[in-house]
Amino acid sequence: MAVDEGLKIELGKQGVFVTTLQELYNWGRRSSVWPMNFGLACCAIEMIATTMARYDLARFGAEVFRPSPRQADMMIISGTVTKKMAPQVVRLYNQMAEPRYVIAMGACAISGGPFKQGYNVLKGIDRYIPVDVHIPGCPPRPEALLEAFMALQKKIDAQPLTGEGRPRHLDADAPGEFPVPAQGEHDLEPAANKNVWTVPVVIR
Repeated sequence: MAVDEGLKIELGKQGVFVTTLQELYNWGRRSSVWPMNFGLACCAIEMIATTMARYDLARFGAEVFRPSPRQADMMIISGTVTKKMAPQVVRLYNQMAEPRYVIAMGACAISGGPFKQGYNVLKGIDRYIPVDVHIPGCPPRPEALLEAFMALQKKIDAQPLTGEGRPRHLDADAPGEFPVPAQGEHDLEPAANKNVWTVPVVIR
């Protein structure tokens, strides 16, 4: 049951703080996101700048970049994902702790960017793993990554603990691992994870 905001404020003035279990649980999740120390191409430079003193991503709860996927719960896909690198990205994602999140940073991570027509470039990492927030740009500035991180926090805040829209780690039917693509004769096999991505229908 949601608590009236006006009542919360009045009680707060008296030193009484009222919340719900869902708000407390989501506050803990959004305030302790640990990104993985992982970069792919030029967008990684902007990601690194976001963690430095001028922008200080730690202010928002992403305190420290972890060197191992088993210690991290957020992956920032920062740069071009080649078809040679895609299996490694999915494998690292599978090893991350739940609840886990993905931010696709830059045009290359979202759609292939200026290299979209290249035979060796994946046209979006969301073909294989679920992406929570997309950041357009080439490259996006550190402010854009901060905005994306705050958008992710809002998404976490809004997730219920039960019913429709609950996080994947609270859904017993949600997949825990995603298929790692392999280099086939002409392309990656499978070409996409059907549980995550389907070919968009174009109505002309």
